[in-house]
Amino acid sequence: MTVANHPGERRAMSVSIQPRGGVPVGDSGRFTRYAGPVTVGAISRCVYVKGSVGAGSVASGWILC
Repeated sequence: MTVANHPGERRAMSVSIQPRGGVPVGDSGRFTRYAGPVTVGAISRCVYVKGSVGAGSVASGWILC
């Protein structure tokens, strides 16, 4: 889930989760508070998480390995 620090105005937001060896699953659009939630089945696999709000973005790299 990607959450805006200052909710209220509509802005571009996105969230994506990809299990290693799998297809990314995401949610994107123009939201006021958050994008998501998004879930994937990733038991015993690493996941890569990306999120953005407006022009800012962040990526986790491969985690939970």
